[in-house]
Amino acid sequence: MRKSKKLIALSMAALMTAMTGCSGGQTASTQAESAAETQPAGTEAESAGAGEEAAETGNRVTDGEGWYLWDENGNLTLEGRGAEGKTAVVSSGKYEASKAGLEVLQAGGNAVDAAVAVSFALGVTEPNSSGIGGGGFMTIHSADGEDVFVNFREKAPAAATPDMWQLDAEGNVIGNQKAIGGKSVGIPGNVKGMEYAFEKYGSGNVTWEEVIAPSVKLAEEGYIVTPTLYNDMFGSYDAMVNYPEFGNVYLNADGLNYQVGDTFKNPDLAKTLKAISDGGADAFYTGAIAQKMVDTVNKYGGLFTMDDLANYEVKVMEPVTGTYRGYKIISSPLPSSGGTHVIEALNIMENFDIASMGFDSAEKLHIMTEAFKMCFHDREEFMGDPDYVEVPVNGILSKKRAKELAAQIDPAVASKYEQISPWQYEHEDTTHFSVADAEGNMVSVTQTVNGLFGAKIIPDGYGFVLNNEMDDFSANPESPNAIAGNKVPLSSMSPTVVLKEDGSPFMVLGSPGATKIITTVTQIISNVIDFDMSMQEAIDAPRLYNNATSAIQYETRLNADSIKKLEELGNTVEPNDEFNRSFGSVNAVMYGEDGTLLGGADPRRDGKALGY
Repeated sequence: MRKSKKLIALSMAALMTAMTGCSGGQTASTQAESAAETQPAGTEAESAGAGEEAAETGNRVTDGEGWYLWDENGNLTLEGRGAEGKTAVVSSGKYEASKAGLEVLQAGGNAVDAAVAVSFALGVTEPNSSGIGGGGFMTIHSADGEDVFVNFREKAPAAATPDMWQLDAEGNVIGNQKAIGGKSVGIPGNVKGMEYAFEKYGSGNVTWEEVIAPSVKLAEEGYIVTPTLYNDMFGSYDAMVNYPEFGNVYLNADGLNYQVGDTFKNPDLAKTLKAISDGGADAFYTGAIAQKMVDTVNKYGGLFTMDDLANYEVKVMEPVTGTYRGYKIISSPLPSSGGTHVIEALNIMENFDIASMGFDSAEKLHIMTEAFKMCFHDREEFMGDPDYVEVPVNGILSKKRAKELAAQIDPAVASKYEQISPWQYEHEDTTHFSVADAEGNMVSVTQTVNGLFGAKIIPDGYGFVLNNEMDDFSANPESPNAIAGNKVPLSSMSPTVVLKEDGSPFMVLGSPGATKIITTVTQIISNVIDFDMSMQEAIDAPRLYNNATSAIQYETRLNADSIKKLEELGNTVEPNDEFNRSFGSVNAVMYGEDGTLLGGADPRRDGKALGY
């Protein structure tokens, strides 16, 4: 019976491929159209919890005030993603998660309390991108001026070594062992990270049980499957068959994918979240849940031990800081290279009058892409876990060095670098959320399970996906990012806070998108500061991407004449869709001149800001 269902799914996959091409190149609208067209007629959501509201709205996520996530034709909507608030704004990748954060704020919690609620809710409603089986980073700017960086990134199990993966003669990993299965899983940090942030920086006005309660409810009562989530579930069908614990959770009673508009419930995850609510992080890192993680990971070739989980520790660090045209940039330090390279790119761009060039002029796009090339050349050459390798961070952040690099940019020709095999880090399936309140507290969080549904492994009976973060290490044992026991893989995640020259709050932002995180965050900051865009305008604006070796990728809304000029300068260019998911999914909040909080959310995925 399972085999026949697989044949049906493969036939549907062929139809999807014919209509949309590869998933990395789909626009939000294309994904939605594909999901709608392949949904069998008459599919209905279960009428429980969120399904009650869905039944009244054609099974489309709505805020109840006239906004819908997708239209009657199955296209993700571009309008209505932002929000304003006088007291606080939450912007995340899912409406349900933003709502969870807002409810905690309204109950008396602060921005950190809300961020914890959002994190757990995203783990339920966006399991393709993040969850308690993953990890991430949190940048906090408090109203009293304190800046702190909470590192809850996954790390390698103690037994990990470079020879844990089989390599071919060219040094490439054979098969998918680095990206799928037990040897791809890192020790998750999400639960300990959230507990630490809550206990250290929370308001004390709400309880741990209260911040987790919305996620328990979502797992028990269900949430609506969106076109984005459907596409990711559909693309993971084979893995759901090959890893039965995964399929038991994410395939329906007929052994097939849930459809757009269905209400999806995860009672196993609800049980796990209740255990964490009752027993704190210890309930996750010790005892029955931890033992099941070890057993399941090692069943598929992993190297986990109970000590790996029990010994996981959150790291609290100083963020990296810099300035751009008088604004202070506060972002992620190593083991994320993201913040360092965002500041480096801005330092280089600061040597040019970007604003006078025009938003999508060839001159401006050339300066920006050349700056990105320089950053990625440094990234490949120097960056790794600073506990294992020495990294010249101060030199990379140097304004003087940036000025010298800027002087090397030739306005008449594109730079060329030696061919370097770029490392691949977070995939487009990471998520980001931002919270800000009227007092000036800002929280920026990027969290992930790495690839789509991580390692495709779920501890049997507990409902959460484990990450495949070990894929972020280099397989080259000589690389500064080579795997080692307890080492943290290099990252691009860049949860960022921006302050005005007088130190008052200005903006909090971040994005998923692999190495595109760096270029996306840089572009959003420039859009706002150089071109005076609103928060939502800056997010909606077309993006491009370039590193030290590949073609310039761009969304086709950019000026065609400018792109042609970039080609004439010697670049290879690669068009993408008008709104392309691979260019990130920014969720951000800006402070208006009158103190109003202005939230923006990315239409490239399911993002929605809410305020009050």
